[in-house]
Amino acid sequence: MPDTPTFEIPPELRDLAEKNIEQARAAYGQFMDFLAQAMGASSKASSEFRVIQDRAIQFARENADRSFSLGRELARAKDVQKVLTLQSQFIQTQMQSYAVQTQELAQLMSEAMRAMQPKQQS
Repeated sequence: MPDTPTFEIPPELRDLAEKNIEQARAAYGQFMDFLAQAMGASSKASSEFRVIQDRAIQFARENADRSFSLGRELARAKDVQKVLTLQSQFIQTQMQSYAVQTQELAQLMSEAMRAMQPKQQS
């Protein structure tokens, strides 16, 4: 059985992609810092909803960091098989992460809603 030829991604293209990803990561970090500051300065939300807001921003940062890390790994991949493997692993990890994040945000929302309800007197 003859070996199937593999397509190798040129090192110059990988270097360029990696530099672009790092520039995008830096720009995104600045944007998120600005967004967090703007939301903090203008927010009139209760402390319970402030916790939700802060946690959602933290999740967004974590998810973006993982995406940028994937981009860096993809830029370093030397062939298409490695690209497919990295993407598959990323998707599995992110789906698990999204499930945990959704549960945590739902819990925080539930707690915030309970805290807003008037206390019943016995």
